[in-house]
Amino acid sequence: MKKLIPLFIVLLSQKVLGQISPPGMGIGTLTSWVAIGLKQELDSAKKWQSLTYVGLGRKSNPDNYNPIYKPALFILNQEFYNEFHKNWQYSLALSYRIQESYESHSPFELLDPPHKKEVRIYGRLSYLLKTNRMKFSPTIRQDFRRFFNPDFSTSQERFQARTRFNLQVSLNLDEAKRHRLSFSSEQLFSISKHDGQPNWTNFSYDDSRFTLNYSYTTPNFPLTIGLDYMNNLIGISRVWSVHCFALDLIFENPFGAKSPRKS
Repeated sequence: MKKLIPLFIVLLSQKVLGQISPPGMGIGTLTSWVAIGLKQELDSAKKWQSLTYVGLGRKSNPDNYNPIYKPALFILNQEFYNEFHKNWQYSLALSYRIQESYESHSPFELLDPPHKKEVRIYGRLSYLLKTNRMKFSPTIRQDFRRFFNPDFSTSQERFQARTRFNLQVSLNLDEAKRHRLSFSSEQLFSISKHDGQPNWTNFSYDDSRFTLNYSYTTPNFPLTIGLDYMNNLIGISRVWSVHCFALDLIFENPFGAKSPRKS
């Protein structure tokens, strides 16, 4: 995983959803997440935006409190957004991920294989209810995930289709809209196809994620800084409560903002 750390970043963006949300990283006590992205308006009407980001996650064991104790996740993500109506937005995305695999019992060592690779495509549809100070946005997102072993051979879990329901409320804290506070609640459900099994599993609940985000956009430099706290509740009969602390940096319009066309 360390060989993939050099941060080559394609410069692209996000306008309406505002921050790079921390991902789930499996069972642990504390996790940490750092992401760097850049955003770019793609048309003069500001209806199309694009986001590319790279992120690294680390986590503790379930029996300690060191959020950078061991590697957990690497993500390279590309997403395009289209606000096709003042109250509606959709997006399409492609993601490449490497997630470390650990035992769920002490001493929580790496499994064999030690990690799985994932190629994910997803789309989401959001309804946007906005005022000058506040935004409320329910979102449905559909993921399709393909898993591989470290050598890209077929993993035991081959495919997963996952549905995510998200509610987000954002509040601008000042008139210049440089300070923003947002809260989101997301629930995840999925079905899986395992190697050697003819049928998909039953559609089932996976986990819930509750995220609080504060972001600040600097006045003299096109940079938005986001600080996040997420509580990830995993499981049903036994619930793991995982706490994540995150930092994301988003550079805006590195190629310049699109100017409106003159008639």
